[in-house]
Amino acid sequence: MPPGRYRILFEGTTEPPWSSPLDGERRDGTYVCAACFLPLFASANKCASGTGWPSFTRPLPGRVGTKADYKLIWPRTEYHCIRCGGHEGHVFDDGPPPTGQRWCNNGLAREIVPEGEELPALRGGS
Repeated sequence: MPPGRYRILFEGTTEPPWSSPLDGERRDGTYVCAACFLPLFASANKCASGTGWPSFTRPLPGRVGTKADYKLIWPRTEYHCIRCGGHEGHVFDDGPPPTGQRWCNNGLAREIVPEGEELPALRGGS
């Protein structure tokens, strides 16, 4: 497991901006939770946010849950994998069309499965 992955997924930390190779990832494919491999995002919904974190305009339907996060001075909306509870990132209302949302991700919290490759079997959880 890459250093920091557990802390991000299960302790809610955030990786430094510009540290994830997934920020510049341009291949077509499916982004899966790094903990349980549940598909969370499609590459078709990836956007260049300029923030230093991989970002998307929307998750796959029914794949993430949200909750309020008060770790900073102002409240944010944190989202997590609906299957294993892994912390994936935060959602903001400053994204591009069509949703106006920016689902900002920790790159260590996910992996890409390039188009044409088989999705891995789900692990752990239920």
